[in-house]
Amino acid sequence: MAGLREMGRVTRPGGVIAACVWDHGRGRGPLTVFWRAVRELDPAAAGESDLAGIREGHLAMLFAQAGLGGAQASALTVDVRHASFEQWWEPFTLGVGPAGMYVASLAPERLSALREQCRHLLPAGPVEISATAWAVTCRT
Repeated sequence: MAGLREMGRVTRPGGVIAACVWDHGRGRGPLTVFWRAVRELDPAAAGESDLAGIREGHLAMLFAQAGLGGAQASALTVDVRHASFEQWWEPFTLGVGPAGMYVASLAPERLSALREQCRHLLPAGPVEISATAWAVTCRT
């Protein structure tokens, strides 16, 4: 919430403040298959389903709590096609975000098990992901 307050503070009058977060609350984010595989192998893993704003209406509520009135909420859906499983998997190996940090923390045998579990959950051939994010905008 401090980040939203700061956005409000530094935005000029009449300026636009916007934020969006993946819908991890209903399993419609781009990492749903990844976190499902993680939890099948490691039920205690934290994942991203408890992050702020990930449930419908929560991001707009955070805007209001930060004093940013008149917020407009919407949902954005994107479709991404990966030519292969390898192309889908590679970003997880870069250590970025909670998923990447989780992958980086794994011993080689656990990493291999996670990779194979993800492969098992995804279709053979091209990997097509549809993901939804909650978006909120307002004017100062």
